Amino acid sequence: MRLPVALTIAGSDSGGGAGIQADLKTFAALGVHGVCALTAVTAQNTLGVTDIHEIPPRLVSAQIAAVMDDIGAQGAKTGMLASSAIIEAVASAVERYAIHNLVVDPVMVAKGGARLLRDDAVDALRRRLIPLAAVITPNLPEVAVLLGRPVESIAERRQAARDLVSLGARAAVVKGGHAATDATDVFWDGSQMVELAAERIDTANTHGSGCVFSAAIAAALAIGSDPLTAVRAAKVFISGAIAHSLDLGEGHGPVNPMFDLG
Repeated sequence: MRLPVALTIAGSDSGGGAGIQADLKTFAALGVHGVCALTAVTAQNTLGVTDIHEIPPRLVSAQIAAVMDDIGAQGAKTGMLASSAIIEAVASAVERYAIHNLVVDPVMVAKGGARLLRDDAVDALRRRLIPLAAVITPNLPEVAVLLGRPVESIAERRQAARDLVSLGARAAVVKGGHAATDATDVFWDGSQMVELAAERIDTANTHGSGCVFSAAIAAALAIGSDPLTAVRAAKVFISGAIAHSLDLGEGHGPVNPMFDLG
């Protein structure tokens, strides 16, 4: 039996709701074999992050090499990268192995507010990783940091998507979940501007939603979908995962990428 393979390069969430754990669940739920390279270990639960240990960049590189030299991957995604040194290691590996279907989720802040990307790493993300992205998936606070201006309205989301593609990404999805009104995402690939609307689900249990969304895109790319088709499928999938989110802990519970498996 052969399955498409997707690689996640991200941090670990000890609460199991985001990061590597959420990505691997998503890959499995979508019929893709998941492999991983760990960038950081976090002590984390539904209330927040209490400690972070970054993995040395050489070990991040070694994990990617171990996977790509033997198993390979038809799709990949990045999550928490923590530092400019780790970003450099990841970008160099992506170039070395010609990883074409890369989804960049520019993780900067955890749901509970903890910083997951150093301030001095934002430029490295912008300069080294965005140009390698098949799709970049920032939320509104993240795209505001990347572009240096607030982004809120649909018109601002459209322009932000254009600007991310001008930085080198082949496609961008500016997510609208943090907007005060609609939750519409905006997709742009240099030729198609598409608005992806969905009903806002009234729940505090959205931990890991960005991880699951980007992992679902990576899984679809690994299977052979084009970027817009992959994003559309991921939008449907994350809506289901939020609608069936898990009421765990005392804070923000996790979304449920296993919702359709009975």
